[in-house]
Amino acid sequence: MKTTLDVKGMTCGHCKMSVEGALNELVGVSGVEVDLATGKVEVSYDESKVTLEQLQEAVEDQGYDVVA
Repeated sequence: MKTTLDVKGMTCGHCKMSVEGALNELVGVSGVEVDLATGKVEVSYDESKVTLEQLQEAVEDQGYDVVA
């Protein structure tokens, strides 16, 4: 399954790496693509192993806001 998160507060390469790293640590996430210009984060994941809420929480734990 694929979803796109709208993330506020990402401004640089470090932000991108933080978000990618946090999401890639979750069991069930198979791919993460961050677009800094738009703030969109596309996540490929196995919904039987990880929930959308867990994806959002992982990003928020890094200090960024996820817009629902």
